[in-house]
Amino acid sequence: MKLFEYYAKGILARHGIPVPEGFVVSSPDQIRSVRGPVMVKAQVLMGGRGKAGGIRPADSVEDARKAASAILDLNISGYIAKEVLVERRLDVAKELYLGMTIDRSRKCLLMMASASGGMDIESVPEGEILMLPIDPLIGYQDYIGRKVVGFLGVAKERAAHVEDICRRLCELVLREDAELAEINPLVITKDGRVVAGDAKITIDSDALFRHREYDSLKEDLTPLEEKAKRLDIAFVQLDGNIGVIANGAGLTMATLDSLNTYGGKAGVFLDLGGTDDPEKVKNAMLLMHEANPKVILLNIFGGITKCDTVAKGVLEAIEGQRAKIPIVARIKGVNEEIARTMLKDAGLIPASGLSEAAELASKESARVV
Repeated sequence: MKLFEYYAKGILARHGIPVPEGFVVSSPDQIRSVRGPVMVKAQVLMGGRGKAGGIRPADSVEDARKAASAILDLNISGYIAKEVLVERRLDVAKELYLGMTIDRSRKCLLMMASASGGMDIESVPEGEILMLPIDPLIGYQDYIGRKVVGFLGVAKERAAHVEDICRRLCELVLREDAELAEINPLVITKDGRVVAGDAKITIDSDALFRHREYDSLKEDLTPLEEKAKRLDIAFVQLDGNIGVIANGAGLTMATLDSLNTYGGKAGVFLDLGGTDDPEKVKNAMLLMHEANPKVILLNIFGGITKCDTVAKGVLEAIEGQRAKIPIVARIKGVNEEIARTMLKDAGLIPASGLSEAAELASKESARVV
């Protein structure tokens, strides 16, 4: 379960990590006073808010209301901003990154730190990120905070504050059953304070039974994700431009990895599971067309699933579609030759294997304007 920024900051504050003063509103009229310069921030579970106009400065109540009016109902990568966080603007001297996640290969927690705060951690060169595994049998030790401070080049006067936040962030992850906790940026202000400028926390869904306080939180779904949920289709929107349809979670993940290998990036992925019901396949294709990716990659491996019935649903969905989105099709299994012929005759781009399909889709996504 992903948490909105304001809720994540509430958890940080509860664990003793400093955050800016602020409040959440769902209407501009609810902003009745501001104490000094503020930032008005869209509350959506998606990055890129600033570039989309979802974060705006304000110096007065009137400015804050205008900013909120511009942000509320703003579509940010498919997510509609229904609330805004109005919080005290920080006088920034330095921005850092601090985060914790689960390293499944090492079977332990991993603390991450970088001096490139404010950037997506995925965009930071590997050599500029410190990664420290935390032994689950020993737990957090003070040397970890000291290593973080040294790597980040934090001034001696602020070192104790950053070390304390490192320890508290580790405690937070353990007590809240978090899969991810990021402070990005961790701001050092011009007057010497160390404050969480932004926060991202993801709670392990399998541990929610231990946290009844999260029961009232609603999922922040895009309109298409809500529609997919009603149709009982696993559908997730990302920030790329390739739509992926596969059957089975493992194959879907492998398809996303293959796209990354060839420079492609998924914008939507849809898991058909084990179905070969033409109606469900048709609904899935229609959803994908509504998402409007540049290219669709269809990757079907039919064991029990019959490839020709999947192909039938695909063809029914694309029949009469005004927008002709290129479709790369890799389909193997029961009746695969029949299915491949059906799809090829309809103008789809055939591929014999996953690597070839991922490469074709990646090239097509770069070519299509």
